[in-house]
Amino acid sequence: MELSCKNEYALLALIELAVNYSTGDPLQIRQISAQQQIPDRYLEQLLATLRRCGLVRSQRGAKGGYILAREPWKINLLEVMTCLDGADAQPDDQKDGTNTVEAAVILEIWKEAHEAANAILQRYTLQDLCEKRDARRQLDIMYYI
Repeated sequence: MELSCKNEYALLALIELAVNYSTGDPLQIRQISAQQQIPDRYLEQLLATLRRCGLVRSQRGAKGGYILAREPWKINLLEVMTCLDGADAQPDDQKDGTNTVEAAVILEIWKEAHEAANAILQRYTLQDLCEKRDARRQLDIMYYI
């Protein structure tokens, strides 16, 4: 299992929105892009997908931009991954007619690994990511003092 660039960029953007959530002010694509070094056009597509899934809202106008649709502690990472990857991330029961015992064993283990990964992703929220980020930054500051 691997974290795709799409998922990583989406999570980085969502962390920025989560950090800014308490202010209630929307963030513009260029702000998020500059802060996290995400290409503008790609970020625009990601945010549109996240908006269609109900994870972010867009606000039009001069002071417009994007904000989280729900509180950061109510959005778990599994929701984000499912939104971006859809059913593609699910193990397939019928793999091109491979009905061997070996193929069944491999598929069984893959399903178990997938379920374990989903359980972990469901346990962590955007708020958890923000708290881990803050703790890591605090350690970095303390190291340099």
